[in-house]
Amino acid sequence: MNSFSLTYWVVTYMVLHLVAGCHQKEKPASLAQDTSWALLPFEKLNDVNPIFTAGEGVFNCPILKKEVKWEEKDVFNPAAVVRHDTLFLLYRAEDTLGKYAGTSRIGIAWSTDGIHFNRRNQPVLFPDEDFLKIYEWEGGIEDPRIVEREEGLYIMTYSAYDGKTARLFLASSPDLIHWTKHGPVLTDEFIDTWSKSGAIVAKQKGDKIYAEKINGKYWMYFGDTDLFMATSEDLIHWKPVLENGHLKSVLKPRPGYFDSRLVESGPYALVTEHGVLLLYNGMNLDEGGDPSIAKGAYCSGQALFDLHDPTNLINRLEKNFLRPDQPYEIQGQVNQVCFIEGMVPFHDQWFLYYGTADSKIGVAILNAKR
Repeated sequence: MNSFSLTYWVVTYMVLHLVAGCHQKEKPASLAQDTSWALLPFEKLNDVNPIFTAGEGVFNCPILKKEVKWEEKDVFNPAAVVRHDTLFLLYRAEDTLGKYAGTSRIGIAWSTDGIHFNRRNQPVLFPDEDFLKIYEWEGGIEDPRIVEREEGLYIMTYSAYDGKTARLFLASSPDLIHWTKHGPVLTDEFIDTWSKSGAIVAKQKGDKIYAEKINGKYWMYFGDTDLFMATSEDLIHWKPVLENGHLKSVLKPRPGYFDSRLVESGPYALVTEHGVLLLYNGMNLDEGGDPSIAKGAYCSGQALFDLHDPTNLINRLEKNFLRPDQPYEIQGQVNQVCFIEGMVPFHDQWFLYYGTADSKIGVAILNAKR
């Protein structure tokens, strides 16, 4: 999520809501109120939040050919992963340069308690003089999400932004430091389709989150208006799920709710005994949304999909479970934002990391034994 996506939404908003009611039926209230399938309750650590703020890192930008303070403006929207009993954040950071007053790059930080972090002075993934520069410069590389393959390869989805169109891209790494870029998830006739926020279906095994096949293939939720899906045999090459030649919508905004304006993937989607659980971000409409929360606010929801058909929505929280209510969540680069993106089981707790007002990083915790 970033402020540039709002312009895109204004153009598509009227069409989306004219058709939303025709294509997705909501479950009866009696079913929607059963939350036994959801991960609840998460509690913000307000006494230590925000746990991560802008830094003083400097690196030599290969495109600008000069030293850049690459994380001096804002840090937000991190992925999280556990490796060797250490919790790592792969976070989005912005400088203050260029026509967008900030190019995004991905940095890395690590912690043994999930709260206090050390960070690497240089980013680990950034726009370069490579075959993807045309897509990544000069808006940058944004909003990482990470899962692991069984043999130990890490798969990152991220948004590449050229200043006009956001595109969902992939990278892989054996160690979280050295990344290989693989290019766009959507190709061919969809190459210039606005796409972002790829949440791959995965399963918990101890403190690890491994990509999980369903019906012999990997699945990914993506999007920041509706949510759509793609499938893959190897986690590198993906094909969108289509309906009548168009991207198939599997989750839509709901008039009158906290997610009335748009829905956008949170962390990976988690296979549970109940189905495929997706934590997601929802944005409130200025008019026609949830009147109990701020206009334009980003809050967090949860949706449950069929384990045998991940495109089939079977339940959804009626209320958000995380909303902006702290000063650093209410005011920042983009006001009124709690944007969830990284989640890991660590030390018998679920750690959920979120961007606060596109400026800092906070954490909420759930007892993993629940």
